[in-house]
Amino acid sequence: MPNRVVLWAGFVAVHAWVAAAGFWMPNQPMGDVNLVYDPWSIRALSGDGIVGVTESWVYPQLALAPMMLAQALAGIGGYDLGWALLVTALDAVAFAILLGRGRSRARVGAAAFWLAFQLLLGPVGMYRLDAVTVPIAITGLLVLATRPAVASAVLTAGAWVKVWPAALVATAFVALRGRRGAVAVGAVVTTGVVVALVLVSGGAAHLAGFVTMQTGRGLQLEAPVSTAYLWGAMLGIPDWWIFYDREILTFQVTGPNVDAVIGAMTPLLAVAVLAVLGVGFWKARAGASYRSLVPPLALSLVLVLMVFNKVGSPQFHDWLIAPLVLWIVVDRAAARGPALVALGCALLTQLVYPLLYMGVMTADPGPVIVLALRNAMLVVLLGWVVARLVRLPVRRRAPVLLSGR
Repeated sequence: MPNRVVLWAGFVAVHAWVAAAGFWMPNQPMGDVNLVYDPWSIRALSGDGIVGVTESWVYPQLALAPMMLAQALAGIGGYDLGWALLVTALDAVAFAILLGRGRSRARVGAAAFWLAFQLLLGPVGMYRLDAVTVPIAITGLLVLATRPAVASAVLTAGAWVKVWPAALVATAFVALRGRRGAVAVGAVVTTGVVVALVLVSGGAAHLAGFVTMQTGRGLQLEAPVSTAYLWGAMLGIPDWWIFYDREILTFQVTGPNVDAVIGAMTPLLAVAVLAVLGVGFWKARAGASYRSLVPPLALSLVLVLMVFNKVGSPQFHDWLIAPLVLWIVVDRAAARGPALVALGCALLTQLVYPLLYMGVMTADPGPVIVLALRNAMLVVLLGWVVARLVRLPVRRRAPVLLSGR
């Protein structure tokens, strides 16, 4: 049976399983979809206020678009199913672009990795806004080498849904030395269109609300930086505990010097991003090839956004898919190790949420250890990929390779 047929059958099976799992797994893996996406989109459609325009919002303004599109499919079986169908449709488009005719072994391997990752991550990878950005990011990266302006526009549009694809735009700008103008044009034009739409709609006062609302957040329970506080709560150390923040609807940790840690995380994140970009500029200037530079640079930046983030939501692991898919496409051998570690992170993340999350919230030893192991794997993966980036061989000129073998 041809690879293409097998993988498309796998695509249907994985998406059906993950979509169905959201309905029966514990701890509301579809919570954001029915508790916030549905009401936000209903309000906008009914003229009762548009988040990001009539009020500040935690997400960029384009995030409302998929939420409203899911309403068009809600009549089939409710808003949750409508969201799952929307994500599946978007994934199908990107999957078709990735797989093509199914003759490239590298692209077949990348498609198989995507499905395996989605299966291991579980319903939180589908029933969150991040799921919409995955096919956008994959599509943008796949056309980056040949159509940098288009790729930049696509990735920038993704960043106006959820900020993280901005790391991929930065990767493109750094790595494509001779095409930086095209990358900049794609990003500027897309951003200009979005900003103009917000301004025309009367949302000037709330344009940057998604930035200001994020900077004031505390330490979310699952974030790597929260590990010490979570262990303190598990060990019953006085003043180390877990609480629920009703304003942003998430569990957080607190303890000694927590305000200082909170204040330090955003500058530390910025420094880490700049450091990785600096390595990328150095390697690009020294002549590192597209094939060797773009995938590890993109993955390094995404991992920095995860490891140094005050927010450690499980759906953030969706961000790993696109750079690893690209890496497998252009260099399967180099991508194999990081891809296997990422799959392990996805599995542990599904164990943490939704399966063991009640135990994490109550600081039970078993679930806390699983979460700590997942966070440790993320840190190790970041160190490994950055080390690979630093050791990249360089040369004056190298051909762009994308199709794989």
